[in-house]
Amino acid sequence: MTLMHFQRNRTWYATLFLFSYIFINNTINASSDIMEAQRDGELSFLLWEPFVWEYSSAIGTLLLFPALVWLLQAHPFNWQKIARSLLTYLFASIIFSLLHVGIMIAIREFIYTIQDMQYDFGLLWFELLYEYRKDLWGFLSLIVIIKTYQYIISQLTGEATPINHEENAQQNLNFDRLLVKKLGKEFIICTEQIDWLESSGNYVNLHIGTRIYPLRTTMTHLISRLEPKGFCRIHRSYAIRLDAIESITPLPSGDSEVKLITGKILNLSRRYKEQFKKQVNSSAAHF
Repeated sequence: MTLMHFQRNRTWYATLFLFSYIFINNTINASSDIMEAQRDGELSFLLWEPFVWEYSSAIGTLLLFPALVWLLQAHPFNWQKIARSLLTYLFASIIFSLLHVGIMIAIREFIYTIQDMQYDFGLLWFELLYEYRKDLWGFLSLIVIIKTYQYIISQLTGEATPINHEENAQQNLNFDRLLVKKLGKEFIICTEQIDWLESSGNYVNLHIGTRIYPLRTTMTHLISRLEPKGFCRIHRSYAIRLDAIESITPLPSGDSEVKLITGKILNLSRRYKEQFKKQVNSSAAHF
């Protein structure tokens, strides 16, 4: 597996790792419940019940995981306002636990109902306090995992940040160079080296040959700053440097294929075709 392949599919790899870790961990917990009960004598539950308890918890965690990622992005921990951040994350952990318990109970009630059995959660206030004790640890553990993963990825792949000229730094205008931090080193790349851009969640991947550098921004914001540099958006998820184009092939659907000098083929959506033509003609006129 090449680094480029991993960068392109890192969301899927991260999802696969998370699913595997949580379900393996919860399977071990379920089997441990059975083994401990057998050690003490006769089982007080059916063999499938511990798996329902553990897997319902796993499903709840997985469903809430995107919200946790959003929390870290929208409300990053601020050490300068530590009291406020602690209160925010404390409140978030309580909501996390309540939602987690709610999802668990709903799944368990459903499974027990179709088995003609009744699920008893227990004394509500005591069980909620008991579950929060566990969920708080899980909440903090997931945050550590997310931040560790993000740090490792940024070190391996390199993350780009713009370098503004002194005369336009305050005005936040177009930039010509990017600073890339990778494995403890810093590299400077020119925007004219970029072949094409790819939207990827909260990042835009900058493709330079076979290398990919993620830049934390949106495609809309970035392309508005790069258009004067000869870049054009051709798709909801793609933009290209016009000088990197080798050929354009119309398709029966009304879309077109744009082949870059590197051999990469991208889709030119009908939605962006008129703007693309205007920018190509403008570029040719300047030339």
